[in-house]
Amino acid sequence: MKQILKMSIKETEEGIMENEVEERGDDLSMKSFLWHGGSVYDAWFSCASNQVAQVLLTLPYSFSQMGMASGVILQIFYGFMGSWTAYLISVLYVEYRSRKEKQNVNFNNHVIQWFEVLDGLLGPYWKAIGLTFNCTFLLFGSVIQLIACASNIYYINDKLDKRTWTYIFGACCATTVFIPSFHNYRIWSFLGLGMTTYTAWYLTIAALVHGQVEGVTHSGPTKLVLYFTGATNILYTFGGHAVTVEIMHAMWKPRKFKYIYLMATLYVFTLTIPSAISVYWAFGDQLLTHANAFSLLPNSLWRDAAVILMLIHQFITFGYACTPLYFVWEKVVGMHETNSILIRAVTRLPVVIPIWFLAIIFPFFGPINSAVGALLVTFTVYIIPSLAHILTYRSAYSRQNAAEKPPALIGGWRGAYVVNVLVVVWVLVVGFGLGGWASMTNFIKQVDTFGLFAKCYQCPPPQPHH
Repeated sequence: MKQILKMSIKETEEGIMENEVEERGDDLSMKSFLWHGGSVYDAWFSCASNQVAQVLLTLPYSFSQMGMASGVILQIFYGFMGSWTAYLISVLYVEYRSRKEKQNVNFNNHVIQWFEVLDGLLGPYWKAIGLTFNCTFLLFGSVIQLIACASNIYYINDKLDKRTWTYIFGACCATTVFIPSFHNYRIWSFLGLGMTTYTAWYLTIAALVHGQVEGVTHSGPTKLVLYFTGATNILYTFGGHAVTVEIMHAMWKPRKFKYIYLMATLYVFTLTIPSAISVYWAFGDQLLTHANAFSLLPNSLWRDAAVILMLIHQFITFGYACTPLYFVWEKVVGMHETNSILIRAVTRLPVVIPIWFLAIIFPFFGPINSAVGALLVTFTVYIIPSLAHILTYRSAYSRQNAAEKPPALIGGWRGAYVVNVLVVVWVLVVGFGLGGWASMTNFIKQVDTFGLFAKCYQCPPPQPHH
């Protein structure tokens, strides 16, 4: 951690020197400090903040589906697997950018994205695959943040139903169109991680203080469909690196990114594992019908504070998921290199509308995480990066001239190839195959039970007035 801070201070100074042509005088001081990030420090906060948000509240639900032992083991397993594929994405970005810079391509007013990396390294078919999966995943990732906002605020103010809260927060989250790029999330990522840290430790301490409910049972796992639904939610938890390329592009020295995601994951473990264990220990099988951990904890100012902080962080995470979609849309309509923030904001607004609509159609907080994890995360951030790395360096010439070679710790090129094949096979069979079957079975059950456009998903029945 100290090393990251030292590197970030040095990089901040260097980054400011490199950008002093753009930012002079008063703008260089406070505005640059709060608004224009690009150091290792900023990248670490961005990765950690983006990796764990509303999913923190659903992990106890996953533990009730698959049992405590499996929950802990799979968190660690998928955490390291996600760190590996994030490393692969960073390597491919560096390879693509180094090749383009040798051709004197200028990226001053252009944000490189994952589908462009695939296009440059493997051709248009891979570009189409990457664009389809990445955009669809980020679209539903944004939908999940909106659903979570409505689900959480309901525990503070239940005078409005969750659908109405979704309308309100959709309008609030639409203001993210004014944030130009990941450079400008410096203060937001710092605050977001602090808010999630508070929420995680609130869940842990509140559950321990509350103690176990009377007659608590911990029967999971009881059904395969529940087990693999929970497993794919954990897969989704550590699959938040679909924005890795955009975060790297916002860095002053992108080559230093390669181990940042691993360091972020290690910190995230300190938030996700203790909170999930504690809440599951306290409430057990009750969580099977309460996907949001807030719903079982008693009312208090501490809980209200956690809800409010989580709402703010979900707004930030919505921006993280939606900003790459904004970039894609800007490129489609030819506005990506426009300097006017207002023009770009107006251009971006149509992206928010389908997100808003989908959040109203599928308000299934919890089950939708697993469905997105199985059908989209599996390919977007696990299978495609692993296959892309294998194919990019399939020839001896490409390996010899690689911009970044695999670490000796895993056995160089041979070791990287073996790990990539194992990731593809595991995720394809367990994540997409079994996870897809289980999560879609559970998702369809929610549709049959509550219906599409459910007005208040998993809300307690109204109390009769005497």
